[in-house]
Amino acid sequence: MNSIPDAEALYVELLRGVKSLMRDNTRLVGVTSGGAWLVERLQKDLGLAGAPGIISSAMHRDDFARRGLSASAQTSLPFDVDGADVLLLDDVLYTGRTIRAVLNELFDFGRPAQVRLAVMIDRGGRELPVAADFAAKKLELPAAQLLALARADSGAFSFKVEDNK
Repeated sequence: MNSIPDAEALYVELLRGVKSLMRDNTRLVGVTSGGAWLVERLQKDLGLAGAPGIISSAMHRDDFARRGLSASAQTSLPFDVDGADVLLLDDVLYTGRTIRAVLNELFDFGRPAQVRLAVMIDRGGRELPVAADFAAKKLELPAAQLLALARADSGAFSFKVEDNK
């Protein structure tokens, strides 16, 4: 990888993209953990009332037997999912497996009218037919590398690159 992307600059792009996708009845839902951090900040920056939704993929992952339950936050959807316009937020879209698991979790809570997806980085490498409605950046990485959002105590975002073990 040439350089690690500037997460704060990509957040500004994501904010712009999310604004373009918002409707009067749109509810933001962040995928734990990077997407949850994004949705908390977006909720404030967009001046939206109430708590954002947080959704975990843990219970519906196809690799649950290997990974088990993560220590990250569990699902919290403080709105009626039935008929809702849901905008899912995540930091990095890669294989599509996390989004598949999140959709299964979301439908356990009801039947939304529409579900869309916005991400900071789409890194390609899809294994399932999943596409983002908005991606702040497209970036190809070797399969041996993981890219994840990090959040400092100050709330500032950065990306970290790790070797996929």
